[in-house]
Amino acid sequence: MHALPDFLRIDSETRRVFLDGRNPAFYSDPNRVYALLHEHCPTFYWEEQRQWFFTGYDHVNALLRDRRFGRQILHIAGREDLGLPAPQPHLENFDLAERHSLLELEPPEHTRLRTLVNRAFVSRHIERLRPEIAELAEKLIDGFEKDGGTELLSSFADIIPVTMIARMIGIPDEMGPQLLDWSHAYVGMYMFKRTAEDEHAADRAAKEFADYVKDLIAERRRSPRGDLLTHMIHTEHKGQYLTDDELVSTTIVLLNAGHEATVHQIGNSVRVILESGLPPSELFRDDAATERTVEETLRICAPVHIFQRWALDDVEMDGLSFKRGEKVSLILAAANLDPKKFSDPLTFKPNRHEAPNLSFGAGIHFCIGAPLARLELNTVLPILFRRLPGMLIAKTPVVKDVYHFHGLERLELSW
Repeated sequence: MHALPDFLRIDSETRRVFLDGRNPAFYSDPNRVYALLHEHCPTFYWEEQRQWFFTGYDHVNALLRDRRFGRQILHIAGREDLGLPAPQPHLENFDLAERHSLLELEPPEHTRLRTLVNRAFVSRHIERLRPEIAELAEKLIDGFEKDGGTELLSSFADIIPVTMIARMIGIPDEMGPQLLDWSHAYVGMYMFKRTAEDEHAADRAAKEFADYVKDLIAERRRSPRGDLLTHMIHTEHKGQYLTDDELVSTTIVLLNAGHEATVHQIGNSVRVILESGLPPSELFRDDAATERTVEETLRICAPVHIFQRWALDDVEMDGLSFKRGEKVSLILAAANLDPKKFSDPLTFKPNRHEAPNLSFGAGIHFCIGAPLARLELNTVLPILFRRLPGMLIAKTPVVKDVYHFHGLERLELSW
């Protein structure tokens, strides 16, 4: 048994856990806590969050696929029936942007929306972007290689994913910084103990974001192009087209999900590779080695940690009974560290041949952008380490305190 840190208390008998999610010692290195949870209490009630959490690989994998659980509940029950509070007026714009989000819907609406955008994200279509991704990476490195150092997030990791997803949708490159600002404010809604200021910032960002997308939709109706937004506007599914509200929600979720996690994962991957001490020349010696390296970074430092599900009926799981309308949380990053599935799980070992990581989820909500994210990581990481062979971490990395998304604020490098 390992000793518990002072910000964590575990009662294994009742499966109650007291954990301060805002403690920097936790969110800067959550893997150590996950290891303790696996040791003492892999399924637990998190007192501060007032919810049951699952960390075991088999449970998380099963729950992601279990149709008795869903991302929404109001399609089968009313707020009053479930005892849910009324929508908050100051989040009206945010709620509208989320109303038709792929991340929040269940069939049949989810099926219709996903079918309309899925074709653009399948691997054979995405693979054509590899030269464009590589060209952008090389150009960015040209801009800082001679300096002998850089802050990787702002000079590289932030730029590539947002530029590529914006180009796919049909948004000009120069909008990149504004898209990042909107996205950062938007995801502030997923922080533990978010403030009223965070909520107002997210709502403002949602309105400005939506207004911009509405103007873009009107422009594409007048002048269609060969981009994803035009495709979504003009493609039908079983005689139905997407409404403007559905187009806005889908575009926003594609922009946010299409870059936010990949930004984090580029920074996380570079950090874990440099801290491992393993030679990059071996990690990226060919396409197969590169793919194994990328998958191992996704396993050990996943960019998104928590997804939630509603019980759509009365359900039992791991000896627990959940009533219809109750919420459960799945910690994907912890499932990736389950010692029942992964040997020496806290160690970075790119030559593993064990269970696939769950970083992109599973089931009908498996991340639609996973092929794009994987292509970006498999393309830009080898280029970065080839161009900067003496790369080192120059200062202690600064970790974001947005727990649901695990990534870095700053990663100072030198060479």
